Amino acid sequence: MKKTSLRFLQAHTNMTSIIDELAPDVFGEDYKNNADGMPYNLFVETVEQVPIAISITDKKAKILYVNEEFCRVTGYQPADVLGKNESLLSDKSTPRNVYYDLWHTISKKKVWRGKLCNRHKSGQRYLADLTIAPMLNEQGTITHYIGMHRNITQSHESEKKLINQKLLIESVINSSPIAMVVIDNQDKVILDNHMYKALVSDLDKSEPASHFLHLLRDEMGDLWSQLQTNEQGFSNREFRIEGKGSRRSRWFSCAGNWFIENEVNADAFFENVSKQYLILTITDITRQRRQMEELHIQTLKTIMSEDERVRSIRETLLGAMHQIQMPMNQIRAAEQIFRHKRDDQHAGLLQSLQQIQQSGEAAIATMQKCIPEILQTAVIPVNLNQILHDVLLLSDQRFSNVGLDVHWQPLSPLPHILGSENRLRILFKQLIDNAIDAVSESSREDQRIKISTTADADLVYVCIEDTGPGIPVEKRTKVFEPFYTTHTMGGNQAGMGLVIAKEIVNQHKGFIDIDPDYDQGCRFKISFPLHKQESGRLM
Repeated sequence: MKKTSLRFLQAHTNMTSIIDELAPDVFGEDYKNNADGMPYNLFVETVEQVPIAISITDKKAKILYVNEEFCRVTGYQPADVLGKNESLLSDKSTPRNVYYDLWHTISKKKVWRGKLCNRHKSGQRYLADLTIAPMLNEQGTITHYIGMHRNITQSHESEKKLINQKLLIESVINSSPIAMVVIDNQDKVILDNHMYKALVSDLDKSEPASHFLHLLRDEMGDLWSQLQTNEQGFSNREFRIEGKGSRRSRWFSCAGNWFIENEVNADAFFENVSKQYLILTITDITRQRRQMEELHIQTLKTIMSEDERVRSIRETLLGAMHQIQMPMNQIRAAEQIFRHKRDDQHAGLLQSLQQIQQSGEAAIATMQKCIPEILQTAVIPVNLNQILHDVLLLSDQRFSNVGLDVHWQPLSPLPHILGSENRLRILFKQLIDNAIDAVSESSREDQRIKISTTADADLVYVCIEDTGPGIPVEKRTKVFEPFYTTHTMGGNQAGMGLVIAKEIVNQHKGFIDIDPDYDQGCRFKISFPLHKQESGRLM
């Protein structure tokens, strides 16, 4: 800025008289020769050179003095404005109530601060950040007003553009059909959209983002930290969220990208301090998954139907062999008796018994050859929640037919076990079918089946309980024997269902028991060892 001197100040019309009138209040009566206080010329130079537009008016707002910055900001030279009213600068677009507040404030000897829309000499509008203070004499009477203002048009426009951009971004985010959320490095949500807010009530979770972050970190393991460190994104991470009560399960696909933003607080002014954020999108893919699920269930029904047919043939043949084996044992015992007697009188009978025994053994051998083999399936890491979910869908029609209340309480996330998906479906389908049959025979009003999954450090647990008549203590070990049944239709009705169930559990190195402490019906407790992985090899 060009340096001015006292001569510039005194060159203005009436400037000397203004300074002479104001200076004694600032410097004392001997202001021009005051050696103890601030030199008079320093005061003048300061006012002239300060980078703030300054004007001094009388009580009626007539301009008596302006500094050089005032001329630069407004475009007016001293000769253009001295003696004229300060309203010369007004663009007339400032609301009248603003001026009313201005005069109402300064007339009460208070300082007014605010923004006015002024007009440059060229005719261009600009926004002024204005401060007006009344100047008082020794008697406390207002003698003059001093105004100081800055042109803040550019900063105001930049601020408005920033606000508009923020509103635009929020508008775009809110109009998105996908739930979007921005999370800081402390897992705190700092920005979200309407679709995300809807998830709070839909999923019955206070902060869905925390739940999905937990699922993502658990599934991705070390990969999560690698992607975060390298600011690489991820996509198509799908999760099933189990519904509570009567709500059906829902599927979501997650994608995310990390980005860095520089801090704007005062502490980071001289340092390059930044903060990392994650923008997470959560897409509801339930509809697509249910369509896929329907196809999957149809495929499972076909597979299960074929397995049921094979199992039925096996059960029929094994049952027939069992029925033949009982009289065969009696015949074998009779043959041993006659053989020990060595009585020629019964030689013909002994021969007949031997022929019958040979025929029976031949029949059993023939039936043994006819028993279809159960094909072995791949052993892979399995999530029992998914297996049970499939079985529940397969049994949905039966639940509806008998009006059963099914309570599904899975642990999420559930650790994997190592096993055969199809064999495990057969296991749980058999147990759930048994539970449906038991509840159907019960006369209780509360007809309910509850299925839950839990886990500890070593095992995954599945509980299937029903409110049926239950199994008496003395029969609980027999239900796992071939062709034993607790059905009320009679002792001759027998099956292999729980035998097969126990066999499948044993194949998976698990355990199946009937809970002795459950007295509301029957509760099967099944446990399997966790699938663990070391050095890239399955254990």
